[in-house]
Amino acid sequence: MTESLIEETRKQLRREAQGAMSLTIAFIGVVNGLFEILHRLGAAGVDDIAKNAAMDAAYVRRWVDAAYAFGYLDLDGTSFHLSEKGDMMRPSHPETLMPIAIGSVLSTHMADRAAELMPTGERPGEKVLGERKTILPWFGAMLEANFSGLFEREISPRLSVYKELDKKGGTVVDLGCGNGWYLRALAKRCPGIRGSGIDGFDENIRRAQHLAKDQGFSDRLTFRVGDIKSFAQEAPVDLIAMNRALHHVWDEKESVFRILENHVLPEGAVVIWEPAWPDNPADLREPRKRPLAVQNLGEHVQGNHLLRPEEIAEAFRTVGMDPEIHLFSEGAEAVIVGRKA
Repeated sequence: MTESLIEETRKQLRREAQGAMSLTIAFIGVVNGLFEILHRLGAAGVDDIAKNAAMDAAYVRRWVDAAYAFGYLDLDGTSFHLSEKGDMMRPSHPETLMPIAIGSVLSTHMADRAAELMPTGERPGEKVLGERKTILPWFGAMLEANFSGLFEREISPRLSVYKELDKKGGTVVDLGCGNGWYLRALAKRCPGIRGSGIDGFDENIRRAQHLAKDQGFSDRLTFRVGDIKSFAQEAPVDLIAMNRALHHVWDEKESVFRILENHVLPEGAVVIWEPAWPDNPADLREPRKRPLAVQNLGEHVQGNHLLRPEEIAEAFRTVGMDPEIHLFSEGAEAVIVGRKA
């Protein structure tokens, strides 16, 4: 390795390290509402920001300095205001960058846990998501901001199952519903449907209920705490969805797929949306698929692993359902639709 190449590599890694630092500062501003407060105030000094945020002024001063250093804030005299980049970190911004900040700190948390657990091989499960009190409340909002646009722009127009559901109306169950964004998106697209969401985290269900009420869907959508592995419904439904949830219960896939097949109507469908683990390891070098490798390390800490689309299709076949595989986001996202044969 030549001296010039060593120096260029050093510079590249320093740039990447500064990018990581920038996102940690953005994360603090997101979870403490500081970007939203500055948007409301327009311009303010440190004491006013701290007062409106009900936070310690000394901490706010250090955060403001760092946010200014990384270009999230601009300064006029003694007053700070949001830059364009800072404004886009607001969770309420229509093109919010919030999920990048949340995802970055979540990845760091999972990397720290993986480093700690590697010597023993321990895999503590999904409780690690709740170890960081600042992350879990934002998990659903992160997924919604990351994937609702893809669903509305590309997935729902392309899949015929949603056109059929819209025409018929009917009932939908979302297993592992998070903050309920998928059901709210479906309810907006399909005015005649009724839906039920099930999730294992109380925090997610409370948030889903609040958002459904706030957006006028509480008469059509309900949410409850429950376990995917023991899901039961009095009558079969038109559509069962699992969005980024199947890999969490893959160790009991035989039972799960039998439950899915038993609870969907013959003319209905099961729709599973998962990150698409590639068949060829070389694909992980592609920029769009690199995050899959990092996510898979975090999933291992939780006792899970990412799935190849064909694995999911084969699981449908074992319970007599015909699968269709659809790929999105340059092959990084897979939606598999299963119908009764």
